[in-house]
Amino acid sequence: MVQELKSAPSPQPSPGRRGGEREKQSLTLGIIGGGYAGMAAASELAARGIPVTVFESAKQLGGRARGVLHLDTQLDNGQHLLLGCYRETLRLIALVGGDIEQDFLRLPLQLDLHGQFSLKAPRLPAPLHLLIALLTAQGLTWGERLNAARFMLTLRNANFQLNQLPRPLAGEGWGEGSSDITVSSLLVRYGQDAALTSKLWEPLCIAALNTPIHKASAQVLLNVLRDSLNRTRADSDMLLPRLDFSALFPQRAAAYIERHGGKVFTSCGVEAIVPNDIGITLVTANGTHNFSHIICATSPTIAAKLLRPLAALADSVAQIDSLQQQPIYTVYLQYPPHVRLPHPMLGLHQRFSQWLFDKGQIAAQHGLLAAVISAEGIHQELTHDELAQKVIDELRDEFGITETPLWHKVIAEKRATFCCAPNLQRPSQQTALPNLLLAGDYTAGEYPATLEGAVMSGVKCAGLIGA
Repeated sequence: MVQELKSAPSPQPSPGRRGGEREKQSLTLGIIGGGYAGMAAASELAARGIPVTVFESAKQLGGRARGVLHLDTQLDNGQHLLLGCYRETLRLIALVGGDIEQDFLRLPLQLDLHGQFSLKAPRLPAPLHLLIALLTAQGLTWGERLNAARFMLTLRNANFQLNQLPRPLAGEGWGEGSSDITVSSLLVRYGQDAALTSKLWEPLCIAALNTPIHKASAQVLLNVLRDSLNRTRADSDMLLPRLDFSALFPQRAAAYIERHGGKVFTSCGVEAIVPNDIGITLVTANGTHNFSHIICATSPTIAAKLLRPLAALADSVAQIDSLQQQPIYTVYLQYPPHVRLPHPMLGLHQRFSQWLFDKGQIAAQHGLLAAVISAEGIHQELTHDELAQKVIDELRDEFGITETPLWHKVIAEKRATFCCAPNLQRPSQQTALPNLLLAGDYTAGEYPATLEGAVMSGVKCAGLIGA
């Protein structure tokens, strides 16, 4: 069972038997942070027979994707969805005891901006499913549909690599010394007009990168499009969790880790990382703990604070400090149980609310609606009550919902993700100290700040241990 740490002895290496087994037994792993990155690393190591000890400062696991209890109602710190291409996340959920088909409501790719735009992919092989979806999309002119389909084929023919794209105009390049540009620049250069951008590409970009298109990396967006739209049809499926995000993976992972000889402690933050001659000591309010290796899997802000006293890691700290942050606001509204939306998930066009989730259809929490507002914007200037009222007004105007919510709750994660800018230099998982690694969605990788990015970083760290 996950436990709050009062006093725990430092893990000691067990005597090995021979060869690789002896080397494995000599490893003692401490993981700072019980979010998706930390628990992914811990689960992967546990599966290899390497016990780990996880230290989480909060009372619950999950980090920025965690369950939150409000008025006896289970919420999430923010609404997330997974895509079928999130192979590592789905693999680890299954590894620790999850059932993918029961844990998620699986929907084919669909983008519905209520009353303005609608795209739904048929159950055809990729990329035919997407081309048909674009050519039959509602809310676009025939010319805009063709334009979008041609653009996707151009991206596919270039293997979704900017440096392989044909230049749209003679002599026009990406800029001296640059291998990346903004999403808005890419769209302009390839003739994606304002209506097409506002209804299709901008919602996709903000949903995937949590960054406005005039700031967002075109290459990172193409990485997401490549993996979700170009391999198999199922990769583009949208998976809406029926469980809260702590229960979905981190809590199951904790039980899995402990079954494999590890420990997971909550309410136990790490105050300092102190390298020594034989490993690394972690200093907590409940004592010191010695390990051969450490994986720091906290938020970038906490990671920078812990690493700053270590002179050898000045470059990693500088890269973390250079990251700009983007917010995500989630507005929960509890209506009477009979209130529901036309679909489990749908968007609004040029409203405060960007995406709406009907938790009754997804998780049997009837009457509970969630509005998600990603990235920076004027909504940040409003109080929580004012923002909730804006969403209430939009639900009334768009869907005729005239009932008064029983309660509302606004969760503002002001540093939800890093700003996914072009040519962004993100810190490597391997630091200048060989036995200290970094995990988190902000570390080096092809993906933006997503659950899959976080999990992939944790799995990479696990692979580096003992390599």
